[in-house]
Amino acid sequence: MTDLRIERVDTVLLDVPLRRPHRFARTSMAAQPVLLVFVRTAGGVTGVGEGVVPGGPWWGGESVETMRLVVERYLTPVLLGRRVDDLAGIQRDLGDVVAANLYAKAAVEVALHDAWARCLGVPVHTLLGGVARRSIPVTWALGTEPAPVVVEEALGKLDAGLHRSFKLKMGALEPAEDVARVCAIAEKLAGVAGVRVDLNARWDLLTSLTYLPKLADAGVELVEQPVPGPEVEALAEINRALPIPVMVDESLRTPGDALRLARLRAADVYALKTTKSGGLRRTMAIAEIAAAAGIPCHGGTSIESPIGTAASLQLACASPAVTWGSELFGPLLMSEQLLTTPLRYADGELHLPDGPGLGVELDPAAVKAFTRT
Repeated sequence: MTDLRIERVDTVLLDVPLRRPHRFARTSMAAQPVLLVFVRTAGGVTGVGEGVVPGGPWWGGESVETMRLVVERYLTPVLLGRRVDDLAGIQRDLGDVVAANLYAKAAVEVALHDAWARCLGVPVHTLLGGVARRSIPVTWALGTEPAPVVVEEALGKLDAGLHRSFKLKMGALEPAEDVARVCAIAEKLAGVAGVRVDLNARWDLLTSLTYLPKLADAGVELVEQPVPGPEVEALAEINRALPIPVMVDESLRTPGDALRLARLRAADVYALKTTKSGGLRRTMAIAEIAAAAGIPCHGGTSIESPIGTAASLQLACASPAVTWGSELFGPLLMSEQLLTTPLRYADGELHLPDGPGLGVELDPAAVKAFTRT
């Protein structure tokens, strides 16, 4: 084993163009900003992690710019001289220096796992308990565009054999208009693909109880986070009222959140994101709480590059609780490749790579090409 002491921590900001604009309820983006964090050991091993949010700080309160500042000014001094396998101690001490900033911490924590696993010559999933599966289904997320545009894109994915289920973003239109749009899409895809919706916490309880049953009647198979994150009691009421599963996202960031949601039976499915929860270990803790409560998990996305996607894939393939598929489509949405060997998407699933650490290698030329100046 090489020297595990952390000698340097470097950060790089990228702007990676997308194949088409991706629209959320509140915003849209044509490129995805990405923070890469490199942890370099005295033994010459480098681990990499990623900080990223979907479309900017509207979602989680952080941006790649704030993450970089927190990593460089506050987290790096805690890391230097420590061993990459001192994860519990490092996480405790990072928490003493920075109270929240889970996205920034996730980038560091994933880089530590990647470096430690590479030092051992094993994949990251070994550090998380081993392999529960070798691949995971991938749902393709569609934006808030008009129904004909969305249907055309979905049918193209189906014809190419790339995806068998789709998640539609909602919340940008008035509820009645939005519901009519989604019902039209669900009708066109009925019998050929699964349709899910994500409100991104845009509705209140009354609006949800009024309109979500119409989506269930139209064949929508799952509803994600209709109400704001703190309103878990309202989420529980919606979950009791609907005949289809409710998936929680914005309400679920910490293991404590997972426990509270389970007690309230506020959701049927937990959306796991290593980004929003501070890294692999805290996300695995959430998955274990869900498993104890009999709640299946889903591999969510923050529109990560291949680095963050590989980290989420390692976790999804290590956790027995992740039985509700994933949305790990980020690299497919990006118009440019960042790896020497791309992640393998085939037959509607993302397949676990071989090799140590995250199992992927960055292309230095691609990193340089998209580095922010």
